[in-house]
Amino acid sequence: MARFEKYETKNGERWMFIIENGIDPQTGKRSRIKRRGFKKQKEAKVAARELEYQLGLRKLDVKSKITFTEMAEEWLTVYSTTQVKESTIRVRKHELGHLNEHLGYYKLQDITKKMYQNMLIKLKGEGLSYNTISGIHGTGRMIFKRAMEQDIIANDPSQFAFIPKDKVTVDDIENKKVEDNYLEKQELKMFLDAAKEPNGPKDNHAIFFTLAWTGLRVGELVALKWKDVDFDEHTINITKTYYNPNNNTKKFKLLPPKTEGSIRKIDVEEDVIKVLKRHRSIQNEVKLSVGKEYYDGDFVFGRLSGPYYGYPHFVKTVENRMIQLMKKLPDIKKHLTPHSLRHTHTSLLAEAGVELLQIMDRLGHSDDETTTQVYLHITKERKKEASQKFGELMRSLEN
Repeated sequence: MARFEKYETKNGERWMFIIENGIDPQTGKRSRIKRRGFKKQKEAKVAARELEYQLGLRKLDVKSKITFTEMAEEWLTVYSTTQVKESTIRVRKHELGHLNEHLGYYKLQDITKKMYQNMLIKLKGEGLSYNTISGIHGTGRMIFKRAMEQDIIANDPSQFAFIPKDKVTVDDIENKKVEDNYLEKQELKMFLDAAKEPNGPKDNHAIFFTLAWTGLRVGELVALKWKDVDFDEHTINITKTYYNPNNNTKKFKLLPPKTEGSIRKIDVEEDVIKVLKRHRSIQNEVKLSVGKEYYDGDFVFGRLSGPYYGYPHFVKTVENRMIQLMKKLPDIKKHLTPHSLRHTHTSLLAEAGVELLQIMDRLGHSDDETTTQVYLHITKERKKEASQKFGELMRSLEN
């Protein structure tokens, strides 16, 4: 196995690895392979493992003893060096927890297709959702693919596995209430009026008005900077999202959005511009009053109260505020979250006659089941109209 050492250069600290490569038959001396110049130990570890495989130092008799946990650790080391977001790596680690719980101590070569399939069925029995199991399966597939690439296994036990689904009954379909995913027009007005309460947070109305009128995700909203808002062209540029898994106010990160399609520029109405201008005036007043205490990171929705003035809100803070506002609206008997305002935006756009593809483009995703359901529910009256017009056309031929 390789060993790793840190050393100093003119450009700062670097890492190297040393691999013991047996005895040179010509000289009778111990053979060592060294590689230098790695900025991080993790990079050195990845390179060392790759070289060991190439040299055949991890022989088949050793490979046959490799457990799933060991293979998963090796895969994660390599996967973490690719161009994936930290949030994705965090999700993969969580998925690995489930895989290791069921397969971890088995030798990789002993895991059969039946064992792997039974694991997926057990996960379903534990109450995990289809999407969660799908993510776990995706991680499992990558690990077994890596094992095949390294000639550790000859067959991939995950290749033909299926993800168990809930059996949907006719009653489930008929009783599903799409309306519970969004606010109706009048309900939205009631909600935004409640957000104006004078004793509430100063930015409540601006936050929820912007969410409802743009369809932004909460992570996109709290990452928004003033440079992203074009007051002349009436557009908002969405290029980043907020990431803070440990809820440490000062140690947040701004990452690329969820998908490439999430990077977008949307048009907004004068109403949104007015709300944002009014909010900026309030923000400037706070800046003047607290001076250097304000962290000026150019955030549109930087905190307006201490002790961390100017830092972006936690996503959870926005969620908690919505819960408190909904409690003040007992007539609205729906369990909604800030994400529901995206579906509200969808419903109102559909009601206004905007096509589904345009709505998807505005929201920054190419496919979303709930968005589609909301759209179809809102436009069902138009479908009836189409059917009626067809009937009228055909009946006219009889006259």
